Amino acid sequence: MGKTFKRTTVTSALPYANGPVHIGHLAGVYVPADIYVRYLRLKGRDVIFIGGSDEHGVPVTIRARKEGITVQEVVDRYHNLIKQSFEDFGISFDVYSRTTSATHHKLASDFFRKLYDEGKFVEQVSEQFYDEQTGRFLTDRNIRGECPRCHAPEAYGDQCEKCGATLSPEELINPYNAETGNPLVKKATKHWYLPLDKDQEWLEKWILEDHKEWRSNVYGQCKSWLDGGLRPRAVTRDLDWGIPVPVEGAEGKVLYVWFDAPIGYISNTKELCDAHPELGSWETWWKDPETRLVHFIGKDNIVFHCIVFPAMLKAHGEYILPDNVPSNEFLNLEGNKISTSKNYAVWLNEYLVDMPGRQDELRYVLTANAPETKDNDFTWADYQARCNNELVAVYGNFVNRALQLTQKYYEGRVPACGELNDYDRETLAEFRDVKERLENLLENFRFRDAQKEAMNLARIGNKYIADCEPWKVIKTDPERVKTIINISLQLTANLAIAFEPFLPFSSKRLRTMLAMDSFSWEDLGSTSLMQEGHQLPKPELLFTKVEDEAIEAQVRKLEDTVKANAEADYKAEPVKPDIPFEDFEKLDIRVGLVKACEKVKKSKKLLKFTLDDGSGKDRTILSGIAQWYEPERLIGKRVLFVANLAPRQMMGETSCGMILSAVNYNGDLSVTTTLDEVKGGSQVG
Repeated sequence: MGKTFKRTTVTSALPYANGPVHIGHLAGVYVPADIYVRYLRLKGRDVIFIGGSDEHGVPVTIRARKEGITVQEVVDRYHNLIKQSFEDFGISFDVYSRTTSATHHKLASDFFRKLYDEGKFVEQVSEQFYDEQTGRFLTDRNIRGECPRCHAPEAYGDQCEKCGATLSPEELINPYNAETGNPLVKKATKHWYLPLDKDQEWLEKWILEDHKEWRSNVYGQCKSWLDGGLRPRAVTRDLDWGIPVPVEGAEGKVLYVWFDAPIGYISNTKELCDAHPELGSWETWWKDPETRLVHFIGKDNIVFHCIVFPAMLKAHGEYILPDNVPSNEFLNLEGNKISTSKNYAVWLNEYLVDMPGRQDELRYVLTANAPETKDNDFTWADYQARCNNELVAVYGNFVNRALQLTQKYYEGRVPACGELNDYDRETLAEFRDVKERLENLLENFRFRDAQKEAMNLARIGNKYIADCEPWKVIKTDPERVKTIINISLQLTANLAIAFEPFLPFSSKRLRTMLAMDSFSWEDLGSTSLMQEGHQLPKPELLFTKVEDEAIEAQVRKLEDTVKANAEADYKAEPVKPDIPFEDFEKLDIRVGLVKACEKVKKSKKLLKFTLDDGSGKDRTILSGIAQWYEPERLIGKRVLFVANLAPRQMMGETSCGMILSAVNYNGDLSVTTTLDEVKGGSQVG
């Protein structure tokens, strides 16, 4: 692992206090961080876990204006909601504070002022987009306009969500204020910049040479930025919400949120240490070279924590630099990107209402699917399968068997372990080195593999008790059953320790069922955790099955959200250029009675219509609508079709005309029909 440290400061990204947190946040940052911190605590290491809400920046001001309330009311509401969600899911922060605290305002101001007084900033005047009607400068995300690449009408100032192009506001065609629709002008404004270009050389060595052990996704993104050449970055902005720039003549300017927020880790540590003097000075946790600093973040924050924040710390001159930044990639939801603005997410506070008491189930599935080096996908079908096939059928089944048999045969007392046979020794050998395997994975931030290793311990136990069949052996060799049950209980106790970092709620319940008053990570792998005669209380089920109805309800909720978004976003395609009336008259649109309809062999798209078109002869038309209609549903309908299109050969059939359909807001097709009964062949005009 390299250098040995006396203590560890662990931080996790500060979520914006403009909305609740969702499973993407949990999977990307907070569960991995919590697993790591719980592990370090079990090891007896000195560690603090720092969290808090990011309450500055534009997103919170947008939310306040939308709701017609003050910004402070917004951040108060969501800070409390987010904090409660983390507590509910067992994210074991030592402190969870906020960037609106007086402690943070002073520390962030002092940090800026020190760099300012020492000439570490560059002062520049630049022209930025300005809304004259609101009197506000706008951020990239607050600006919209026509994409210069694909010409989508509502691209953001930093990205076009339709084609994925990375943009700058200057590239947009006809930029406007995303909130008001007002046109924008350019206006000169003065700001202070952190000259990252001067940090290029030492950052290249520090990251590319000294930290090759960082995750490939982190290392790769940093290398890409460094290869592109670093440029000065503004640390102030024109805004009326935030920490005022502590410089004369900077009225109406605040510290840029990217500069202010990471200092929140430091100010939150100060609050913690001020409240708990036994932890020592906050400066020890941030300035002592014997302290290891580890940042847990999502991939959208890699550059800030690996390049920008270290440059800030280095410029200050008194702080340690991060030793590792184990960033995860993004978690998708049912194949689509999670979107807070479109409400397409699984919100933690809503999950606990819908799935009460199932915090560990979600922690388990999110860790099993952790996007550690690439984006991954959460689906409700996978959630149900993992809960039922792994937590219930493997882990829970083994524990229940071991404890129930102890109650049945020995009135809940741990039986003595007798003579071991070869299979007993093989089983004991398999879990004796689990501590070493788990430690190796956890120390290297491989939480997905570590949890899999812990579950493998449950698989060993499940297989052991199933193979030994004590319910049968009890009839012929009751002494042998004592050994089987003893070994099963030792395994069960090991599981309570091994799963503690991953599944804290169920591990606590299991320790209660085992009457384990004390436990230690150092005990992991021991074959004598349960002493002979130890009395166990009556057991309960560790996990329960997730029923189909619960999963179907969650899927419907997402489908309803997608539908609502599609309806809200729908805008009719622009009307095509005018045509002379004579051109329209050339079209012969008629009504056809569908006599027969069937799928075209070897085609997934085409349906074959047989129409009564009033001519006395049947007309055949092929239409690519099989995705939206079962053929039987269309028989007997009166549909509109273009009768005078030249015949076309399609899939070995001759199609004489075109069935008319309307394209719905969500891309579905709807065949056009008549309201009243109309004879086949009737003209439309």
